[in-house]
Amino acid sequence: MDWPILAPFCPRKLRPWLLRRIGCHVGKNAFIGDYVRVDLNHADLIFIDDYAHITAGCRLLCHQRDLRGYYVGDNAANLGYRTGEIHIGKGVMVGMETMIMPGVTIGDGAIIGAFSLVTKDIPSYTIATGRPAKVVKKIESREE
Repeated sequence: MDWPILAPFCPRKLRPWLLRRIGCHVGKNAFIGDYVRVDLNHADLIFIDDYAHITAGCRLLCHQRDLRGYYVGDNAANLGYRTGEIHIGKGVMVGMETMIMPGVTIGDGAIIGAFSLVTKDIPSYTIATGRPAKVVKKIESREE
């Protein structure tokens, strides 16, 4: 999505528009960074809520090999795939070069550290990082 011919256009508005055209569900004021890769064959399984930030180099993968029936002597190339929706909540921040795997939901307001591998759901208003990503901090409510 970073072609030189598109340079005169505002990428902040162009990238979400392009993702919508290929089938992703993208909310208002979502930010999609440079070189974000989505699963083109299953784009309709990607849901990005309002004000979410997906920073540069992230990958959103909605399919993976189904290893449940894989045994010694089997040919891995013959395995089927399993698919799963990706839900990225409102106001989520996803750090650079993060990969989000199929079937993952990231709750509203969560922050995912750079270079993380998200394989399981992340609760709302938490900070998660690592490979695989684990919650390292719960974000506290503001005292008024």
